[in-house]
Amino acid sequence: MLPQKLRNYYITLASIAFYVWGAPKYFSILAFSILFDFFIAKQIAKYEGRNRKLLLAFSVCVNVGLLLYFKYANFFIENVNSSLTSLGFTGIEWVAVALPIGISFFTFHELSYVIDVYRGVKKPMKNLADYALYILLFPQLIAGPIVRFNEIADQIIDRKANETLDNRLQGLFRFIIGLAKKVLIANSMAVVADQLFNAGAANLSTEQAWIGAIAYTFQIYFDFSGYSDMAIGMARMMGFKFPENFNNPYIAQSITDFWRRWHITLSRWMRDYLYIPLGGNKVPTWRMYFNLWVVFVISGFWHGAEWNFLIWGCYHGLFLIADRVFLNKLTAHIGKLPRIALTFF
Repeated sequence: MLPQKLRNYYITLASIAFYVWGAPKYFSILAFSILFDFFIAKQIAKYEGRNRKLLLAFSVCVNVGLLLYFKYANFFIENVNSSLTSLGFTGIEWVAVALPIGISFFTFHELSYVIDVYRGVKKPMKNLADYALYILLFPQLIAGPIVRFNEIADQIIDRKANETLDNRLQGLFRFIIGLAKKVLIANSMAVVADQLFNAGAANLSTEQAWIGAIAYTFQIYFDFSGYSDMAIGMARMMGFKFPENFNNPYIAQSITDFWRRWHITLSRWMRDYLYIPLGGNKVPTWRMYFNLWVVFVISGFWHGAEWNFLIWGCYHGLFLIADRVFLNKLTAHIGKLPRIALTFF
């Protein structure tokens, strides 16, 4: 019902209300990072040569620093204290840091903005409200998809072509599909998974352990892909086209194929902003494998500040290397269904 020129302001205000409703204490951190990167990107666009690199490095350090402090400080202090205690020393006194909601996602969006401006892919936003909309857009603010600046910049400025009845209906349909995945499937699987995961290893038979693992496997997929569907659907109703985030990952025929299908926007972000700058495929083979492994270790740690996430990242990184070294050749002739089953399990 609003005039075209007021729609971005309205969505931005609605997104602020959405975030403040859930996490009022931490909005100041989000607001600071938005203002900081908006003005840094403007300066990057003005300068040439070394000054641009210094500004980019400063922005990356601030954004990554905030993420490290709020998400990982507790993890590091707990492990340091555990080591000190085991050696007979007194641990460091520390007030636990609370985690701002969505910090992993809005940090990646802010890095995308500054890096795209630095690379000359897109010019910086002229209007602070338009940039704030990119970061705050509520469908993707808390859990993605990770929408890169160059993918949505033009739609923020002008999306009249997308504001059609057909897109609104398609968006509504996609939202309903996502909601059904979450409520009807993921939540039902969660009842089984929670019951078995909380039972304790000593109380589980082998069959129950497998049922719990498989229930969680489908819970996490339908939960996350359902959320992505809802985000994509809501955005489409407002005239935005978000990238797809899942493509039937459980029919992948290798771990490499799996990561082309699961959390696609994260995989592409890691490839374009981390793997390629590290040298990508244009380095000696051993270095390429090392880069792959490093990217997935970082990806694992990005998911959560716990050792199990770090191990998970190492595990997937090693399988990606194994695919390239021998595993894809080894399984090339066993057929599609056996490859799917092997990858799945």
